[in-house]
Amino acid sequence: MKSPIAGLVVAAVVVAAAIGIHHTRRPGLALLDIKLPGPMFVGTKEPIRVSNLRKLTVEDRPPFLAPVGTTNVALGKSVAASDEEPIIGEIEMITDGDKEAADGSFVELAPFLQHVTIDLESLHEIYAVMIWHYHKLPRAYLDVVVQIAGDPDFTTNVRTLFNNDIDNSAGLGVGTDMHYVETHKGELIDAKGAKARYVRLYSNGNTTDDLNHYVEVEVHGKPTK
Repeated sequence: MKSPIAGLVVAAVVVAAAIGIHHTRRPGLALLDIKLPGPMFVGTKEPIRVSNLRKLTVEDRPPFLAPVGTTNVALGKSVAASDEEPIIGEIEMITDGDKEAADGSFVELAPFLQHVTIDLESLHEIYAVMIWHYHKLPRAYLDVVVQIAGDPDFTTNVRTLFNNDIDNSAGLGVGTDMHYVETHKGELIDAKGAKARYVRLYSNGNTTDDLNHYVEVEVHGKPTK
């Protein structure tokens, strides 16, 4: 005789599979194919003390749909930074496609509030921004703000896609998004097809030290017609 619990588990799997198939069959949309680097840790040895922290989970991220033909349009694109001479690494590494957490794969910027800006070289419809700050050790980065704009000085058509600055210490407004623990899965930010040429990312140290890091940033989108 089958266990009622086993039956419920099977039913849940069937329903989940059906939902996944339904999503992938929506006209003009496809699952966003994000290649993840290898994991570096499981769980956290010490509690990460920061307000508004999202609970760390081992579950996979829900499927994310984007228009067919969406790609990482930031790959190989030029990057500028508020810290022009990083402590470790080169600014160009932020869009070089290397998402691993090994030494030599990340950029370390100066302490306190810093930002990097990616030039997509033309106007794009942006559907998602993926960030890997540093996932070799569990930590949360502070005052993470992601903005897009039409000009490199961020004076034209500026929009904020993500903001977890709960006390406006970065001076860009109070954010309501949650802090999160860095893992190999990165952080996916839904840009909802917003049009822009430039993507800027802020951070203000982390729960381990005052330094700022980037392993990789991806911008998934399509050139505007």
